[in-house]
Amino acid sequence: MLDDKTLKEILVSESYVSKEDMAKADEYASANQLGTIDLLLEQKTISEPTLGQAIAEYFAVPFTDSELLPDKEIVMKLPESFVKKYHAALYKETEKEFLIVTDEPKRSGLKEAAGEYLKKKKIVISYGQPHGIDACLLFYRKPLSERFANILKSDKPIAPQLLTEIFLEAITIHSSDIHFESQEKDALIRLRVDGMLRDAARIDHENYTNIINLVKVQANVKIDDHFSAQDGSIRFEDKENIVDMRVSIVPTIDGEKIVLRLLSHYVKGLSLSDVGLLAEDQAIVEAAAKKPFGMILVTGPTGSGKTTTLYSLLKLLNRKEVNITTIEDPVEYRIAGTNQIQVNLQTNLTFAKGIRSIVRQDPDIILVGEIRDTETAEVAVNAALTGHLLLSTFHANDAASAYPRLLDMKIEPFLLASTLDIIIAQRLVRLICPNCRHSKSYSKSDLDKVGEHISKYFPHTETTLYEGKGCKACNNTGFQGRTGIFEIIQVTKEMKELLMTRPPSEDIAELSHKQGGKTMFDDGVRKVILGLTTIDELLRVANPSD
Repeated sequence: MLDDKTLKEILVSESYVSKEDMAKADEYASANQLGTIDLLLEQKTISEPTLGQAIAEYFAVPFTDSELLPDKEIVMKLPESFVKKYHAALYKETEKEFLIVTDEPKRSGLKEAAGEYLKKKKIVISYGQPHGIDACLLFYRKPLSERFANILKSDKPIAPQLLTEIFLEAITIHSSDIHFESQEKDALIRLRVDGMLRDAARIDHENYTNIINLVKVQANVKIDDHFSAQDGSIRFEDKENIVDMRVSIVPTIDGEKIVLRLLSHYVKGLSLSDVGLLAEDQAIVEAAAKKPFGMILVTGPTGSGKTTTLYSLLKLLNRKEVNITTIEDPVEYRIAGTNQIQVNLQTNLTFAKGIRSIVRQDPDIILVGEIRDTETAEVAVNAALTGHLLLSTFHANDAASAYPRLLDMKIEPFLLASTLDIIIAQRLVRLICPNCRHSKSYSKSDLDKVGEHISKYFPHTETTLYEGKGCKACNNTGFQGRTGIFEIIQVTKEMKELLMTRPPSEDIAELSHKQGGKTMFDDGVRKVILGLTTIDELLRVANPSD
């Protein structure tokens, strides 16, 4: 892998980025504790394919955009051991040649080793993005149940092997949660991917008991307590992965259930566009975030991406000249240059007490993981009122209903009108898989069959939309990855005057709409038209009336 310095030299020497632009990017990246290449990609100065093309020219080989997976039959002509050893995959076969894609084109012995399996045709080595080659390894991956069967035949301790395979499976398919569910006859393992749970494997009760005990030991909770809810955390490490996991154990009528939440160890290159904010909405959020004081609230149910949005804001605000302090439960991401505090109920370190202490630490920006109660709400509002920019999450169905909920927490209307800058509500929708994405034409009547009166959101007689057919890369779901849909209420002068009257949420939503605000469904429609998601997926998480 090429380091940042070499990549910068390549981009300048091959005139993909001017010396002046690179110097500016270096200066900004250094001041904001970012990688220069990450910044160039984030600011769209260069794209991933452009970077790939530049690297290919440096190695004097062709460039292959490895975003799209080749056919399984092509990839499987090389053994898994070869793909892993050389990080190279067969992408294309013609009458005269084999095209192999790798992120290390000059690796010694690569072409010779490939020649042992690919005969009678010329072998061409090209450069491709590393994550595209990683995706090819999915073709070789056996089902978890089959790997379990092989482990059960071994003489080594079974529980550690089973648990390791479960963790590796979850990491490989980008699962957010692992569920261990005890049932009458056996135990079911399910993985949540892109917000949806899918069955992964089953294990017998004897081995499940051993796995429970192993998880309890690693999470440092009581092994002999089978009737209490327990929480802990563990870290999984192997040669390529370091993943922290939050552990929750609860008793059920069929035995103990475990849920593990996989937490990212570090955030890299996280931006507002990455979480799904389109340019117009991104400008609104950035303007609010650049104010010296006030409050930005992000609302939505558990698992809607609120924390990720807040961290993308922190990434934007994280500069050497500001003091950023957070109080969280738990600390889900670690960001260099910030001071992150973990809530600890055993030492009576709550959100409210944490904020009071933070205010005495000369902060510029405070992030509160969640406003859960009246005391936290009061302290947070006062912090925003006294010259601090405060970011927090809040449980509310939409942006407009956050205000009456805060009133229910005994926060005075004049305080909210003085401190609130914007309220963001969000949900997550699944992205169409780029490997099996295809277009489909819809008439007005076709659209209304999908959802009642949906056609009014699409002005043309015929509309071309997109969906995924299902492939190996997306586990035949047609979706891969997620993005946010958003509603943003700006607290303008007129909105402040309205808030002073203790209005119902309907009046707040109506004024926001008159001022050009869009609902989550409106934002979702924009992403359907852009080909990012489908109407069915949008209707799964939002209603046209939202």
